[in-house]
Amino acid sequence: MFTDMKQALAAEDLDLTPPGSDQSAAAALVAARHARDKDDLADLLGALGLPCAENDLVRLLPNLTTSVGDSMTVTAFTATAASMLKNGDSPEHVRTTLGLSEAELTEATRHADLPTTVPAPDTDDTTNTPETAAQAAEDTVGSDGIEDLLAWAGNHPAASIRHKAARVRSVLTELTERRTADATQREAEERVAKAKAELEAAQAQLRAVKTGGHAAAAAQDAPEAAPAPRAGRRSKAELAAIRAWARARGHQVADRGTPAKAVLDAYDAAHRTRDLAEAS
Repeated sequence: MFTDMKQALAAEDLDLTPPGSDQSAAAALVAARHARDKDDLADLLGALGLPCAENDLVRLLPNLTTSVGDSMTVTAFTATAASMLKNGDSPEHVRTTLGLSEAELTEATRHADLPTTVPAPDTDDTTNTPETAAQAAEDTVGSDGIEDLLAWAGNHPAASIRHKAARVRSVLTELTERRTADATQREAEERVAKAKAELEAAQAQLRAVKTGGHAAAAAQDAPEAAPAPRAGRRSKAELAAIRAWARARGHQVADRGTPAKAVLDAYDAAHRTRDLAEAS
């Protein structure tokens, strides 16, 4: 209880409204910038009555500052980048991995006691080829493998790194599905080509069978060949019959001897026609 009336009146004028979320976030950010490490940050947040759960600490860790000399301070991201540069990682790899801007990379390079000029990408066509790019990517990943790198990035406290890991996983999934689809398409095309070849062979065999059947039927249905003209000497009786046949049809023939060849051919042709008619 106040014994001084002035103190009591001043206490009544104090604003006791709890701070809003924006004010709490701003206060937590200021506390993080003045904290030395994670434990110190937890103590400061607790003393100020601000949320200090593990998730809150992880979210604020990138804003911690580390003293460097008497006047310079560096964020946790810059300190991490400087450490990676000192360990031999390339500036481009550090920038890509941590999602740094050019200014942040330059700051990290200065704290790592390295030349501040970031080497420009090599534009020589003889070295900047897909093969060398693939080899560089493989060297960057190292022995841990892509999956280990993505797992590390997926659990990174920085949202930008987690987003990059998610994008990379999405691209890898898309490429895997595309490769599977292409392989399936090639297999289907090979099966179609094989089926077409088998169909063409079967059609050729069917045509051969049909052609053979038609030839046999045609040979079976063909009329017998007409008897060839008679050769050799004819008997006297046949010659007499030929002369009688010729006179009956207006031909002039002698009473003896062999009639003319034209008469003999006409006689043979007439008798062949008669024989065919009788056979049918």
